[in-house]
Amino acid sequence: MARNESEDMIKICSLFSGSSGNCIYVSYNGTSILIDAGVSGRRIEAALRDIGESLDNISGIFITHEHSDHINGAGIISRRHKIPIYANTETWEAMRPFLGKLQSEHVRCIEVGEEKTIGDITVRSFPIPHDAVCPVGYNIFIAGKKLTIATDIGHMNDRLLSCLEKSDMILLESNHDLEMLRTGRYPWPLKRRIMSDYGHLCNDIAGEVVAHLAQCGTKRFLLGHLSQENNLPELAYRTAFNALMDKKINPVKDVYLEVALRDRASSVMCIGTGA
Repeated sequence: MARNESEDMIKICSLFSGSSGNCIYVSYNGTSILIDAGVSGRRIEAALRDIGESLDNISGIFITHEHSDHINGAGIISRRHKIPIYANTETWEAMRPFLGKLQSEHVRCIEVGEEKTIGDITVRSFPIPHDAVCPVGYNIFIAGKKLTIATDIGHMNDRLLSCLEKSDMILLESNHDLEMLRTGRYPWPLKRRIMSDYGHLCNDIAGEVVAHLAQCGTKRFLLGHLSQENNLPELAYRTAFNALMDKKINPVKDVYLEVALRDRASSVMCIGTGA
């Protein structure tokens, strides 16, 4: 029997991305997962419906860390739709009081560096520098392809960069413009936290990382977790665009570059897995 062409497509969509809430949808061959669930269950359900999907088909929620913009909807979604939640032990201890009562079979551990496979999707966590108890990003392996979710990054280092390299697609934090942050209305302690080694990645560093990864072969980029107060989508995009141009990489012809939206679903990215 001929294989349905749509079954050979990986689908990934940023439903929400920003300091007000984060949720990423990934699907392949009948299996669908979420990375984080940081807005209400109702909003996630509506966003999925807008792209023709449903919470009834989600097989797992993978949490990056315990901050509210990554877990706000996780508990209610798990209860209503009987969906397991995956996180490392330290993150479970930190976020458990905020999720409400959960069925024991829906509490799943994925320790740092461990892999979990659901259907044809394999998820592996890796450590990131952020001011949470045990924050992680995720590599997602599907039919020989590698997708990466990496946000809430205080600084880039060689170990982290090695986890991002050779990705076919990456959602990378481009949180703030340094000048907007420095001259903005945030109090100094909050500015210092954001700019610290355990805060968030600025546009300039994100652009450098995008250019490096493009040189290493990555073709699809989503810039995510933008600050509403200290960034602009066009500014994040232009910074990465210019970094690519500086490396003689055409941001329109050679790669796909988009900014993930904070309040609604971005474009559904489809990645072929056929030979």
